[in-house]
Formats: sequence, C-alpha cells, structure tokens
Amino acid sequence: MKIEKDKRVTTQHVSWRTYIWTFCVLEILSTGQGLIYGSYIGVKNVPGQYFWSMAGYWAIVSFVFCVVINRQRIRFYDRPMRRLSEAAKQVAEGDFTVCVEPLNRADKKDYVDVMFEDFNKMVEQLGSIETLKRDFISNVSHEIKTPLSVIQSYAMALQKGNLTPENCKDYTDTIISASNKLTTLVTNILKLSKLENQEVRTSLVSYDLCRQLCDCALAFENLWEEKNIKFEVDIEDHAMIYADASMLEIVWNNLLSNALKFTDQGGRVTLKQISTSDSIIVSVSDTGRGISDEAVSRIFDRFYQGDTSHYQEGNGLGLALVRKAIEIVQGRISVSSTLGVGTTFTVYLNVKDNGTTDVLSRPENQM
Repeated sequence: MKIEKDKRVTTQHVSWRTYIWTFCVLEILSTGQGLIYGSYIGVKNVPGQYFWSMAGYWAIVSFVFCVVINRQRIRFYDRPMRRLSEAAKQVAEGDFTVCVEPLNRADKKDYVDVMFEDFNKMVEQLGSIETLKRDFISNVSHEIKTPLSVIQSYAMALQKGNLTPENCKDYTDTIISASNKLTTLVTNILKLSKLENQEVRTSLVSYDLCRQLCDCALAFENLWEEKNIKFEVDIEDHAMIYADASMLEIVWNNLLSNALKFTDQGGRVTLKQISTSDSIIVSVSDTGRGISDEAVSRIFDRFYQGDTSHYQEGNGLGLALVRKAIEIVQGRISVSSTLGVGTTFTVYLNVKDNGTTDVLSRPENQM
C-alpha cells in the first residue's frame, strides 16, 4: 500500500546544513590527519594541489555518507513512522480495523515491530471499548424508552377521562410501576458507573456477616411469601469479617432478588454460609429454570438477560454490579446451573487473622 506524504511534515531528508556540517567534521578530521603527517614529512613538501584534492575527496565522502545515512533513516525510521502515522490517523477518524504489519519475521523482531504490535493491541482494545460504548448507549436508550412509553400511553389514557375508578387505579399503578423501574435503572447505572470508575471509597469495618445476610433476606420476606416459595437458611450464629459492608450488601441483595425472581410459585430458595480457617463461603441456590452454558459465560455482562421471560422484572445490571462489588472487596464468585433444575451462585471471601480481606486464587471454572 502506497502511503502519501503527510503535508504537515516539512522536514527534508537531507538538508544543505546537514551536508555542510558533515563536510566540516570530516575536513577537521582530515586536517588532524594532515598535521600528523606534517610532523613527519613537513607541510612544505606537500604539493598545494593535495589540499584541494583532499577537500574534493571529503566533499564526495560527505555526500556518500549523507546518502547512506539518509537511506538507513528512510528504511528504519521514516517508512515505519509514516505507516504508523497513517494508521494512527485512521484510528483518529474512527476506523478501528487498522492493523500495522510488522517489518520483520517473528524471530527477528526489533523495537519498531514491538511498537507496531502494541499499537495493534491498543487499536483492538479501543475497538472493543467503542463497541461496548455503542452497545451500552443502545441498551440504556432501549431500557429507558420502554417505561417512558408505558408512562406516556397510560397518562394519555387517563387524560381522556371516561374511566372507571378501577381502571384509573390500574392505570396509575402501572405508571408508578414503570416509574419505579426507571428509577431503579438510573440508580443502578449510576452505581455501576461509580464502581467501574473507582469513584466509591471503600470503608472497611469489622462486622457480623451472618447478621447482614439475615437482614438482607428478611427484606424479601413479602416476596417469597407472595410466591409461596420455601426459603431455607443454613448459616452460622455469627461470622466476623473485615470488609466493606455496603459493597457486600449489593451482592446479597442482587443474588437473593434474582433467586426469588426466577423461582416459580412453590419453589425453593436456599441461603447457605460456612466458614473455614481462612475464608467465608456464601451460596444462594434456587429451583428456577436454570441457565444455559452460553448464558453463564455472559451472565455478568451489563444489560444481558438470559431468561427473557422475566425481562420486564429487571434491566440486566444486577449481576454486573455484583461482579464489580466482589472485585472491590477482593473476593470471587462462581456459577453452577442446570437447565430445568436450578442455579447456584457461590461467593468466596478470604479472611486473614490480621483482619484483612485478600484475594483468593481462582479455580478454572470460576468467573
């Protein structure tokens, strides 16, 4: 591919100044050599034409030297930099499919080849970020548009009048429900944005994790009673942990909410907690429809909803919040699911004797 010269580049390959400086340096070196000769031969014995011949000789040598250096500069600097500059220009214009081919084979890479390789990786990452940004904007727009459309439709119906009190109540309840969903969506987006941009300062305290689990579970009592779900709890009397309580509260609330949401009438949800010598393990299991292997690999992505039958009940941000919160407290989470049987989320929190929370090594099947 022929790359045209950028009009912004005004530097010449070889200028007269470069040539004159090269000639002067070589002439000075030649003069030093002549002085050494003169100490043995004597300057008077050297013909005058010799000096003019040497000056012409070094003028030719300077020219050849500049040509050779310029050729090396063009080959190893100008051409690679022009390719990189053109590629960077295309990226700046929004083309993230650019790939700069290396100059040498894989077994003979130099720093320019490594720079090209890093540039290609950077462009690939920028392309991924741009795709995520577009998807995020599209998803947010869709999620916001849906409840707004509901609110608008029912508000227009109320405006027309001629409705029974029962219809008015149903319409207002629908508007309130859509408004609550919109509020929850905006709140979760703000929370996720703050977590991902590390705008939330962690506040580490020592507290009873079992008490927190009970409080979070009791907040959903009306829901499991309404769906006649058997809610089983198997936790210890107490388990002290040194961590950010608000981050873990996000985890438990979202896991319990999802378990109850995806469990049908008369099903079962189980909350378990055990402690080992160096960790606390919490699992939330349900008897819902289960998650496919493909969905498991994407379940922590923003706005992803594997079970579309419950689409109106969520916005696909809960598990993204869970993953980020667990990363902040330096824990890990795993998912095991069987279609038609149910799903289990397991959270691992490492506890040290010195009162710190540390990172656990990740098994191969962990996310």
